[in-house]
Amino acid sequence: MNNITIGRYLPYDSFIHRLDPRLKLGALLILLITIFFDAGFLGYAILGVFVAVVFYLSKIKISYLLKSLKVMMFMILFLMIVNLFVIKTGTVLIDIHGFKIYDGALYQTLYIVIRLVLIISLTTILTATTKPLDLTLGLEHLLSPFKKIGFPSSIVAMMISIALRFIPTLLEETQRIMKAQASRGVDFNEGTMKEKILSIVSLIVPLFISAFQRADELANAMESRGYHPDAPRTRYKQLKWTYQDSLSLGMTLCLFVGIMILSMVI
Repeated sequence: MNNITIGRYLPYDSFIHRLDPRLKLGALLILLITIFFDAGFLGYAILGVFVAVVFYLSKIKISYLLKSLKVMMFMILFLMIVNLFVIKTGTVLIDIHGFKIYDGALYQTLYIVIRLVLIISLTTILTATTKPLDLTLGLEHLLSPFKKIGFPSSIVAMMISIALRFIPTLLEETQRIMKAQASRGVDFNEGTMKEKILSIVSLIVPLFISAFQRADELANAMESRGYHPDAPRTRYKQLKWTYQDSLSLGMTLCLFVGIMILSMVI
């Protein structure tokens, strides 16, 4: 559980931390679209260098990202096995008693792995450099034009912010329950498959109960403080767009256009 880093804010003083949350949310959306352009390994190399530079500017250690990537190892291995059995394009690399492994399967697996790493890296940067309240404010500002068609932008922004805020809280609660059950003789690593499933069920039930209790307490706290989603609200903190935000947006758009052109050329 300690390996999951998404949703945890790191209170550093860096260039990325000082950027406007609206810029970071918009840049994340642009970069996520850019990742799925088929620009070959050259395009992914350019994106990788860009993400590495952003990591350096945000003062986040690479080891912090590697902790989160460890969780994805099972998915990566699963995708590799599926691709080896399903994809039959390209040149045959290995032929073992009729079972053939094609280079197309390896390339497809490598593309998926690179995309997953880039997506996790960008999401980690966003949540680690932006406070949950700033995320809420930025989301509400970006979604505010949809209010004209009746879209509840403030409610959606609050829901997303609360979900991100409670990711580390629920992880800590899971660890606490696991330690409490381990002290009572529950073993999550050993035993038959049936015993492992029963131990997981014994973990999920109290976790859900705890999550509902926290949600009820949060709702009561918000109601006691007079929170009303449809009421007109003022803001203590006002977002300010600076030249650094404009420069960062321009660089992100240049990267987007460059990768898009590269995908058309290749």
